[in-house]
Amino acid sequence: MADAPAHPYDLTDRVAIVTGAGGGIGTALARRFAAQGARLALVDRNGEVEALAAELGPRHRAWRFDITDAEAIARFTSECAAHFGRIDILLNNAGIGILAPAESLAIADWDLTLAVNLRAPYLFARAVAPHMLSRHWGRIVTISSQAAVIGIAEHVAYSASKAGLLGMTNCLALEWGPMGITANCISPTVVETPLAQVGWAGEKGERARAEIPTRRFARPEEIAEAALYLASEAAAMVNGANLMVDGGFTIR
Repeated sequence: MADAPAHPYDLTDRVAIVTGAGGGIGTALARRFAAQGARLALVDRNGEVEALAAELGPRHRAWRFDITDAEAIARFTSECAAHFGRIDILLNNAGIGILAPAESLAIADWDLTLAVNLRAPYLFARAVAPHMLSRHWGRIVTISSQAAVIGIAEHVAYSASKAGLLGMTNCLALEWGPMGITANCISPTVVETPLAQVGWAGEKGERARAEIPTRRFARPEEIAEAALYLASEAAAMVNGANLMVDGGFTIR
């Protein structure tokens, strides 16, 4: 069993994998967890992840590869464990959103969405499980979406993939909870990332904000705070939960 920290939010020497770390929510996750003392394995396809690792310091390392490649995930996990000596936390954040009407979405786009958003998080969880199970401690935090629990026009593949993450997480929580591993999801509303600021600009964004009780979108740092809680000792009894960070949008 891993040693308990002096403070429940202290992640000193914990090793955390952050997927999709090259921007948006992933970068916010990386900075917040690094600030709490975690050593980070940063994963993305773009070169920004290497710049982020350099910015955060020598205790952290970046890996660039395609997360739809199962063999690449397996190689990465072995390299990560060898480099850091352990794996404690998995932050399943990487995802894509290909939007189209349900009747015209390309099959290739459906397949790619599920490969990135659902298959890859499972492959990461399966790959890290032996390292967590051997220590009888682990945290798996997966970024889902409000689209997992409500219908949103032109989100058919995205919604299906994010809903699948909830089912996956429930099963991981049930099977691995007795061995000291918790698995939880975070389901945000629209998050103010550079991509979202383009996609939800102008009148479309104004209408969307007006439908959220708090009248705004979420900030990446707020998602990072939620993830920090779920990865900490403070949330040791939270398992199989879906934390809605949506300003109350889905309560209507």
